[in-house]
Amino acid sequence: MSSGFPAEIADDAAALVREARDGSRAAFGRLYELHARMVHGILLARVPQVEVDDLVQEVFLQAMRRLGALREPAAFGGWLAQIARNRANDFHRSARVTEELPEEPTLGATHAVEDNAPRAEALAALAVIRKLPEAYRETLVLRLVEGMTGPEIASRTGLTPASVRVNLHRGMKMLREALGEGASRE
Repeated sequence: MSSGFPAEIADDAAALVREARDGSRAAFGRLYELHARMVHGILLARVPQVEVDDLVQEVFLQAMRRLGALREPAAFGGWLAQIARNRANDFHRSARVTEELPEEPTLGATHAVEDNAPRAEALAALAVIRKLPEAYRETLVLRLVEGMTGPEIASRTGLTPASVRVNLHRGMKMLREALGEGASRE
């Protein structure tokens, strides 16, 4: 069993890819376990939250069907990340234009108003993150929402550790500024 260091994750994934190519559903299930948070985070940075879970499943189904086309098993994480990005792009190309209705109760309706302040703050922060440049958006969601470490992000997405560090640093700076915290820290 691996200790979870990035190089070992890539080695484990490569071995699992080879087993999955040979028909092992358990191996593909383990690949899912190792990479589902990454795929979820990539999609969450790009598509409406209500669509993410279904799209995660679609990404893994597509990966399972195309596993034989993957040339280098050790590149599975980066390959899967690109499938997720492409699926998000496809979602936006095929999505119909809709307008969300405000969640205000109609006159005369008696609805219990729940205190959803923490959820509202989280959704507001996510909306700000989604407005940042793509490189920062993805790494921030993987770090802040999915709870992945910098080395995990690097090993699972195929980015270099240095790129992840830079993206997280610059993205956090932009996020603080967008949320109004930049002025209070200086």
